[in-house]
This record gives sequence, C-alpha cells and structure tokens, in this order.
Amino acid sequence: MECGLVNTKIDFGKKERDWDGFGFNYVQLSQTVDFDRDPQEYGGFSTLTEEKRQEILGLVFGKNGLKPGLIKMFFDPFHQTENHLNKPGAGNLDQGNYDHEKTTRWVRYFVREGLRMTREDNRDLQILITLYGAPGWMTMQKQVRARDLDPQYHEELAKYMASYAKFLKEHDGFPIRYISIHNEGEDYTRWPEDGGSVENSDYNAYWKPEFVAGFINLLSRVLAANGLGDVKPTPGETSNWTRFHNYGYADAIADDEPALNAIGLITSHGFVGGRTGEMWHGDHRSAGSDLIRAKRPELHSWVTSTSWSGMDARFVYEMHGNIYSAKNNGIIPWAGIQRPSQWRGGDPNPGNAIQIDDNGSFEVRDGYYFYRQVCPVGQPGMYAAHTSSTDEETCAIAFASNGTKNPNAFILVNTGSEEKKFDLTVLGNQNNRCSVYRTGKTEKCAALPDAVLENSRLRYTAPPGSVTTFVEYQ
Repeated sequence: MECGLVNTKIDFGKKERDWDGFGFNYVQLSQTVDFDRDPQEYGGFSTLTEEKRQEILGLVFGKNGLKPGLIKMFFDPFHQTENHLNKPGAGNLDQGNYDHEKTTRWVRYFVREGLRMTREDNRDLQILITLYGAPGWMTMQKQVRARDLDPQYHEELAKYMASYAKFLKEHDGFPIRYISIHNEGEDYTRWPEDGGSVENSDYNAYWKPEFVAGFINLLSRVLAANGLGDVKPTPGETSNWTRFHNYGYADAIADDEPALNAIGLITSHGFVGGRTGEMWHGDHRSAGSDLIRAKRPELHSWVTSTSWSGMDARFVYEMHGNIYSAKNNGIIPWAGIQRPSQWRGGDPNPGNAIQIDDNGSFEVRDGYYFYRQVCPVGQPGMYAAHTSSTDEETCAIAFASNGTKNPNAFILVNTGSEEKKFDLTVLGNQNNRCSVYRTGKTEKCAALPDAVLENSRLRYTAPPGSVTTFVEYQ
C-alpha cells in the first residue's frame, strides 16, 4: 500500500447480490385533500407542451437517457367514494365502484410513454404501486391524511389496492408486479393527539407492525380471489431501514408464517439522517431484511424512496450504502421530476433530476447527471460485484454483466473537498480498456480519455465532489 493513495479493489468475479435495476418515480398527487377544488399536479407535466414532455421522457427512458428498470407509482385516496362499496367477501370486487382515471392522468401518461420507449429499446420495466393514503372515509377520523384506519373497511381497503392493480394491468397493459401497502406508516409522531389530518403533509396513516402482517394476508387473499395472484404484496415503506428493523416490522412479518409466505418483495424508504431526534435519523442496515431472508433467502429488496441529497456526489455515495450495507437489489429515488410550487410548506427533499416551473419550462438539474453516472450502467439482470476502498470519503460501486448484453462497469465516488488519487485493482474483467465519463462541480457526464488497465491495475485522480464511471469495452 502506497501512502497517500486510496487503495480500491473491484472484483467482478465476486457476486454481492442480484441487481434488478435503478428506478424512477413520477408523483402526481401528494397533499391535496380535495381534488375537485385543488387539482394538485406535483410532477408538472400538465404545464408542458407535448414536445417538451417527449423531450423529458427521452432524457429518462431513451436509449441515451437514464434507462431505469423499475417504476414506482403512488396512488391517491380519491378513487372511490363511500356510496360505492363492494359486497363482503374477498372475491367480490366491482370495478364500477372506482374511478381510476380522474386523478392519475399524468402519472399514467408518464409510465405509458416510458414503457413504450423502454420496449422499443428491447428493455422492460417492473412496476410497483404504493398506496399513498387511504380514502378519508376509511379512517376513524373521516379525513384524508388522518391517522387511524377504520377496522370495518380493512377488506374494502384491500380491494381498493387490488382494483387499481387490476385496472393498470387490464386497461393500460402495465406490468404490475407488486403492491406496497403504506407510505411511511410507522411514523406515529406526525399526527395531533386526536389523529386528525396534518397540514402541509403528504398522505399517510399509521400502520402498526402486527397490522401490517395481518393486512398482507388479507391483501394476498383478495388478489388471488380476483385473478391477480401474480401481483404480490410488500411490507409497505417505512422511512428507512433502521425503522423497519427497530420498530418491529421485520419481526412481525418474520414471525407470521402466512405473511412471510405472501410477500413478494421487501421494501422500505432509505432516508437517513444524523443525530437522534433529527428527521429520518437512521442508517443503511440490513438487519430487518436479514431476519426475513433467513427464512426466505430468495426474496429481493428495494429501497422505494430515497433522497437526492444535494444533487451531488453524496447522492451516489448513499446509493453505495443502500446496495452494500442495506443489501438492496434495486433503488428508486424520491420524485425525479418536481414542480416545487405544488408542495405546500416547502419540500423536505427538494433535490431531483428535472424541475418544472408553472410557465411551461423545465430545467435539467445536477441530480440528473449524477444519477446518469449509475442508472444506465446498473441494468436489470446484472449483479452488484464486490468492491472495497480505503478512504471514508470515497466508495466504489460495481455491476457485473452476468450474462446480459450490458458491459461490466464500476463507479468511483469522491465526496471530499480535495482530489483523491486512486490505486485501482480490477479483477474478473474481460477487457482491459474502459470508456470513462464524469460528473462533478464543473462537469456533466463529460467524456474522458479511455482508461487502460495494465496487469489489472490503474491509477486515477478524482476531482473533489466527483463521480466517475468506467464502462468496460465489449
């Protein structure tokens, strides 16, 4: 080991875990309590011309864009009214009781066009839908964004979820794979003492760990009874992996055999903070997933929302934590396209890839370019390969081809305020030449000269705050 160098090792021959891909999330409704009076459209496509929408879609789904393999679709509390109830029984689901189009125009447009572009490039998507919040009349407080779900409507809520999945599969032809049953439902501190609606909040309800396990069983029965046996429940989405573990959600599922057998995917958000008492305090840990995988080792795990950080190298550094420490098989960041005027009180996660204003214009932000350093090279079907790096301000992420048409690739991250000199050892590669591109404080996916390994070694100097991607020649 030479002093002053960051000794970094990439070993494509050592598999860490299967990789399902990176993802994207377009959010249409997030806060409004009355869509007729206040038709919120947070994603912003409604303000744009069709030409600009297609330009953005190309940036995301095009062959030279991000090329995500995963999509998350929130669904809101306004698809069903109290005077349109189904008859009791898991198999009694009347699609005529729902309006799945009124509040979902733009998120469905985004996914429909994205799916078309993806398939034109001989790729495909896996789609997860997440209940953002239950209809207000399904809560004890009879309010949108209220805390407590009314037990008399638990089966009706399961049908609410199944109905939207059925609509998206049959009406839109979307490849729906999973239903995530709640959004940050562990965070019981959000509500006033009476459990009423919270001002300037997104949609949530409180989901206790034991209730999550029981509802997974209920939803699984409802899905199977309505011809949706190929759509699997997930445990919902706690704020981070620390809470999934510490708050008892993993235990509740691991200890409930029917729920354990019913889930198709492990899910959580990946928001992490600093000291105790700060919002989203936590870390990237796999302890909760490990409890479940001890009994079902084949299950994959996705982080279904995570911060864009400062739209900088730290954003990619946190992905390293979600892959190698939280042991995820896929990552979907929080809303990648945002219209800031539509988030009341100021969005606590203002980073994004593309920002849209109210006048029909959009800006491609730094978050897009940092995401492009990892998203296109970590394609579905590859695997995350082993890496190590001897400096806490740096990390390395690697994806091995794994028999796909995608080349081996690795990413070096320098979050420090000074340049870092890397002494790289790269094992298990098929070609010693790599194309290279970099995003940093002054560069945006800038092409660099090819890198050539000599005896599996390479010296490379990374500027401060930079992410560099090396893609092996095929």
